[in-house]
Amino acid sequence: MIDIGDQAPDFSLPADDGSTVSLSDFRGRRLVLYFYPKDDTSGCTAQACELRDDLPAFSALGVDVVGVSPDPVASHVKFKTKYDLNFPLLADEDHVVSQAYGVWQEKSMYGRKYMGIVRSTFLIGTDGRIEGSWRKVKARGHAAFLRDQLAAL
Repeated sequence: MIDIGDQAPDFSLPADDGSTVSLSDFRGRRLVLYFYPKDDTSGCTAQACELRDDLPAFSALGVDVVGVSPDPVASHVKFKTKYDLNFPLLADEDHVVSQAYGVWQEKSMYGRKYMGIVRSTFLIGTDGRIEGSWRKVKARGHAAFLRDQLAAL
C-alpha cells in the first residue's frame, strides 16, 4: 500500500490518442491520477463528466488529470468521444499499474467474488511523490471534493 510521502509508482501506459503516457511526462506538474472500474457505466461516466467540467479549475491550480481503467484503448476512445472528455484515459489491461497503486483488489457483488478496480484517486506532486490518497471514493461529487482539497493545499 502506498502512502502520502511515498514515491509514486512509475508507469507507462497506452492512451486513448494512441500515445504512451508515463508518469515522467508530468514531472514538474501536479497530477490527479484516478482509477475507475469501467468505461461508460453510470458511476464512471458521472465521475468522468464531473472531472471534465471541473478541468479548468484543476488547470488553474496547476494540476493535470488522467484516468486509468483496465478497459482497452478502443473502449477509451468511444467513452472519451461519447462524453467529450478533455483529459487522457489510459489502458491498464494487465493490471500492473493498478496493482502497483494497490487498487486492484478482490471485490464482491451478490455473493460473487472477483478482482477489480477499487475506485481511488492519487495526487502526485511535482517531485513525483504522493501528496494525497483517496480510496473507495464515491463517483458522484468526487471532482468537487478534489477541487476543494487541492485549493486548500
